[in-house]
Formats: sequence, C-alpha cells, structure tokens
Amino acid sequence: MNSTTVRNLLVRGMLAGLAAGLLALAVAYLLGEPSVDSAIGYEEAHAPAHHHEVELVSRSMQSTAGLATGILLYGVAFGGIAALAYCFALGRVGRFTPRATALLLSGTALLAVYVVPFLKYPANPPSVGDPGTISERTTLYFLMMLLSALLAVAAVIIGKRLAPRLGTWYATVAAVACFVLAIGLAYAFLPVVNEVPREFPAALLWRFRTSALAIQLTLWTGFGLIFGELAQRQLAPRTGTVPSGNATPVPH
Repeated sequence: MNSTTVRNLLVRGMLAGLAAGLLALAVAYLLGEPSVDSAIGYEEAHAPAHHHEVELVSRSMQSTAGLATGILLYGVAFGGIAALAYCFALGRVGRFTPRATALLLSGTALLAVYVVPFLKYPANPPSVGDPGTISERTTLYFLMMLLSALLAVAAVIIGKRLAPRLGTWYATVAAVACFVLAIGLAYAFLPVVNEVPREFPAALLWRFRTSALAIQLTLWTGFGLIFGELAQRQLAPRTGTVPSGNATPVPH
C-alpha cells in the first residue's frame, strides 16, 4: 500500500470518525445526559449543607458545547488511528473485502478496547467514587485496556499460526479460547474497584452504564459501516459498463 493510498484512507477514517461522532453525540445527549443530570441531582441532595463548589463551567455548557466538542474530537482522533490500523490489517487478517475488513476491525476494537475493560471497571456516574482514588482507578482502567488490546493482537497471531495445521475454524476457536482464558486471569488478578454507595439508586446506575455502552456501540458501529463504505469505494471501485457503441459483437 503506497503512501497516497494510506493518506487517502487516513482522511476517510477521520471523516468517518467525525460522522460516527455525530451519531454518538445524539445518543449521548438523548440517553446519557439525563442520567448524568439525575446523578448530579443525587449528589447535591446528599451533600452537606455547607458544601458548595464554584462551577467553573455551567452545566448547560457542559451538556451541549462541551459534550459535542469532546465526542467529535474523540471521533476524529480515533478514526485516524483506526484507519492506520486498517491499513496494516488489510489483507493480513484474511481474504475479506475492504468493507468487511473495516467491520471486523471495528467490532474487534470495540470488544478489546472498550467492552472487555468495561466489564472489569464499568463507568460510574459523577457522584460515584472517591476523588482521592481517581488516579488509581484511571491507571487500572487503562492497564486493563492495554492488556486487552495486546491480548487481542496475540490471539490474531495465534489464529494465523494455527490455521495451516488446524484449519480456519478450529484455529479461530483456539485463538478465542486463549483470549478468553488470558482475560479471565487478568480479571482475577487485577484489584476490584467498588466505590458505589449502598444507597445509590440501582436503576440510575444501570441507566448510566447502559447509556455509556450505547454511546460506544454507536460510535464504533457507525465508524465501521461508514469507513467500510468509503474504503470499499477507494480500494475496490465498481467497474463501469461498456458503452453500447464500443461493444464487441458476438459471433453467431
């Protein structure tokens, strides 16, 4: 793949990330923000009477311009990174079309980069968690994310190595089993973080976490579909039909 093709795919990846970010923004505003507002209301209702923090950025600004800026910038950045990963993966993970490779990459990244760390360290509303442990919790989350991504790459390599001997199906099953086993060991050995107060509403916590998952699902799925279509049009364009005047006559 030459540098021009990589550059074109990088631009398309960033545009696809921006478009997917717009879809995720709609989900975040409609599903996520009501849960955040409820969590903030719970925090204010249970805060000491003398406790008052100066609000540097208004809540309305956070839920509109701040939310849009954060999600769209994230979408563009991760779209560019995913496009570069796509350039490396294309043709190396199997004989898939450009569109199918984009969907496979997007789904695998969603699983490894978000879902697996999320199951160990799920997202919490603003009112949950000790501010003194935020650094430790952030470190553990990114460690789990790094482990998951590296183990996913290792599973792909294992599957490719085993395919000539076991066949594609059994090699895939073996690679997935190795990934699940390694992730299970990571879950077992990494420390548990549970700072949710007992009196915190379970329904609110569930809504917040499902909305966080829905945002990421929308972002990654939207990117896979949009970028897959753009990559397909660049790498495997449809051949035009031959004009009727230039058609070769068929002998009788």
